[in-house]
Amino acid sequence: MTSAGLQPLRVAMLTHSTNPRGGVVHAMHLSEALTALGHEVVLFAPDAKGHGFFRQPACGTMPFRVGPAVAEMTAMVEQRIADYVRHFETLPGSRSGSGFDLYHAHDGISGNALATLKQRGLIPAFFRTVHHIDHFADPRLMDLQERSINEADAFFTVSAKWKSALAELGHRAEIVGNGVDTGRFSPAWSGEQTALRDRLQLSRGPIFLAIGGIEARKNTLGILDAFRQLKAVRPEAQLVIAGGASLLDHGAYQDEFRSELALLHDHAAAVHVIGPVPDEDMPNLYRLADALVFPSLKEGFGLVVLEAMASGVPVVTSSIAPFTEYLGRDDAVWCDPHHSASIAEAMALALVPPVRERLITNGLATAARLSWARVAEAHLSTYADMRKKADA
Repeated sequence: MTSAGLQPLRVAMLTHSTNPRGGVVHAMHLSEALTALGHEVVLFAPDAKGHGFFRQPACGTMPFRVGPAVAEMTAMVEQRIADYVRHFETLPGSRSGSGFDLYHAHDGISGNALATLKQRGLIPAFFRTVHHIDHFADPRLMDLQERSINEADAFFTVSAKWKSALAELGHRAEIVGNGVDTGRFSPAWSGEQTALRDRLQLSRGPIFLAIGGIEARKNTLGILDAFRQLKAVRPEAQLVIAGGASLLDHGAYQDEFRSELALLHDHAAAVHVIGPVPDEDMPNLYRLADALVFPSLKEGFGLVVLEAMASGVPVVTSSIAPFTEYLGRDDAVWCDPHHSASIAEAMALALVPPVRERLITNGLATAARLSWARVAEAHLSTYADMRKKADA
C-alpha cells in the first residue's frame, strides 16, 4: 500500500511538450509527488529536438522523438495528436493498455490522443486536467479542444474559475490547485545572482520580471506600455521578459510588440527580451528581480506567481480570477490588466519599502501552504474511484 492507503498505481501522465510551460511544469511536479507517494508514474511528451524534458524529473519519463512541426497551427496540432497515437500503438503491450492502470492528459493534444486510443479500444478510460480553455478562430481547433474534454471520463482543474467553466459544459471537476517547490525557490542570495546579472548585461536599477514570453494572453503589450510610464518616475528601472517556448503561433502579436518597443527610443535599451531560460537559472532569475509583473488577461492558475513568492519577490498581478481565489488582498499589488496606467502604478508601489515588506512576508506564507504533495493527494480519491470501476 502507498502512504495514502491506495494500492500502488502505474500512471501514464501525458503532456504536450518538453518545454517549461505551466501545464508541463504542473504535470511534471504532479508526477514527482505521486512517485514520492509510492506510485509508478511515467511522464510522456513529444520531443521534436531530441533533448528530452527541460529538466530530469524524479519520476519515469518517456519523451519520444517526433518530426519537425508543420507551420500551420491546426495542422501542427493534428500532427502531434497523430504522433502521440502512433507512439502508444507501438509500445510493448499496446493491445493490453501498455501496462498502465490510469491515463491522465493535461492538454488538448494528449487528450485527443487518449480519446482516439479509447475509441480504438486500446485504453478503457482517461483523466483530463483542464488548466484553462482557449478560444481559437479556427473551428477545427475548437472542435479538437472540445473533443479532448468531452471524451474524458473524469476531470481535474486548478481553480474554481475553470471548475465553473467545465460545469457549464456538463462536467464535474475536482479542484487540485497548484504547488511550488520551496526548497528550490527561496530567497537565498549568493554570488550566482551577480554572475547571472552580468551575463544578462543588467544594470543596478530595479528589475521588473515578466515571464511567459511575448503573448496576448500574458498582456505583454500592456506590460511594455506600463513600463514606458514607469520610466518617467523610475528612469533607472529595467524590464526583463523571459520565456516564450510555445507550440502556438504568436507571430502577429510579437511583430506588434517589436514595433511598440522601437517607439520607446532610448528606453528600449532597458527592455531585455531573453527568451527561454535554462531551468538551472530560474531560481536566480527570480532572486534578481525586484518584482514579478504578471498582469495576465487569462490564466489557469499562474504558477510563476507562487515561484516568485517563494523566492521572496513581490508580485504585481491582475485583480481577476484565478488570482483572487488563492491570494488575499495584501498578498500582491493588484492591477486592472486592461489599463496600463494601473499596471504602472502597481509596479511603482511594488518598490515602496513598507509595501515590499508586507508582500514578501505574505508571499512566503502563501507559498509555504501550497505544496506539490498536497496537489498529488488531491488526485487520489478520483484515481481510486476510476481504479475500482476498472476492477469491477
